[in-house]
Amino acid sequence: MQISVTGRHGDVTDRIKEYAEEKAARLPRYYDRVHAIEVVLDHEGDQTVVEMIVKAAGTQDFIAREVGPEALSCIDLLVDKLERQLTKHKEKFRNRKHPGK
Repeated sequence: MQISVTGRHGDVTDRIKEYAEEKAARLPRYYDRVHAIEVVLDHEGDQTVVEMIVKAAGTQDFIAREVGPEALSCIDLLVDKLERQLTKHKEKFRNRKHPGK
């Protein structure tokens, strides 16, 4: 699985990059067909905008965006959002394949 952390209009510190990679690496637990994750950090005024794009085989991309004063807290919230999206998709897919269970 490939994880990329990039910054728009600025550089990403090593601490934020390592933290984002560590948190993003947990996402394949919730849906095993994930093959790439992109984390994009940006600044709008005094707010930090973090967007996470999860690419999985056989489905559309899963996208979450969070705006807040601190990048690390935004990353935590994004991982929670994407965990819910991936779990919901997996349950929907499982129920479609085996409607009797």
